[in-house]
Amino acid sequence: MIAALAGTAIAGGVGLAWQIERSRQQSQTIDPGFWRLAFSTPDGLSLQMSALRGRPLLLNFWATWCPPCVEELPLLSRFHEEYSSKGWQVLGLAVDQIDPVKRFLTQTRVSFPVALAGLPGVEISRSLGNSAGALPFTAVIEVGGAVHHRKMGRVTADELRNWAALK
Repeated sequence: MIAALAGTAIAGGVGLAWQIERSRQQSQTIDPGFWRLAFSTPDGLSLQMSALRGRPLLLNFWATWCPPCVEELPLLSRFHEEYSSKGWQVLGLAVDQIDPVKRFLTQTRVSFPVALAGLPGVEISRSLGNSAGALPFTAVIEVGGAVHHRKMGRVTADELRNWAALK
């Protein structure tokens, strides 16, 4: 009887954890203040988030000192090259300092825009569902401004293909 009760408790706990995780993964509207943010680009220009509103956006938080971040950049570049003509936007927000990002971008080709979020980028990623503040972190933002998917860790080609169908 004790074993049956323990099994029921474990199953209930697993079910509750699954429901909580599932509800966190479902679409969540972004705070309107997000679209008022502006970031410097490595070439000294300003990138306004409001300019990216209204089209699907793959937003990737990364850093030059993060090996999985650097490893996924070519995959994100290919996604941008393939799907930008279909309305998709990709933005890399570097949680890093300007000098390492500039050096990195002179050595590594990235086809999508990159902006500098610095350390505040961690808090921005948390507001989008990155509770651990870990890198890399990717958020898929729908046309209507809701976060449709969040991914902590390196993305895969299959995930990108699945996300591309969201539009």
